[in-house]
Amino acid sequence: MSTLTIHDETASGRTVDELTISYGPPTITVRELVRLRVREEVARHNANPSTTFRGLVRPTDAEQAANGYELRKVRTLDWEAQADVAVDAFSRNGFFILVGDRQVLDLDEVVDLAGDPHIAFVRLTPLAGG
Repeated sequence: MSTLTIHDETASGRTVDELTISYGPPTITVRELVRLRVREEVARHNANPSTTFRGLVRPTDAEQAANGYELRKVRTLDWEAQADVAVDAFSRNGFFILVGDRQVLDLDEVVDLAGDPHIAFVRLTPLAGG
């Protein structure tokens, strides 16, 4: 199993957060990459639930906060629901993904993770959840 570091960046390229995850095969579709990232961040939240969720998309009944999203109460989240929202947000240009020096455009595009490419998620607007 290999590890991959995903960077959250501003539109100007400044890294604002990083997430290191384990993955299996050396290639993955953009859809699988988005879902893998969301599954990992939700698993981390659920392992130590709090009222703050730091993730790609806003959970239902949460408010935008400076350091993520504020939940109304401490609760665990459903990673699949969050992943569905994230995939939809990508399709609606809510964020884009850079792999190395190029932007990936299609959820079914295959990304080669061999060689530990720089993966960056860039949010364009605050994302609303389900």
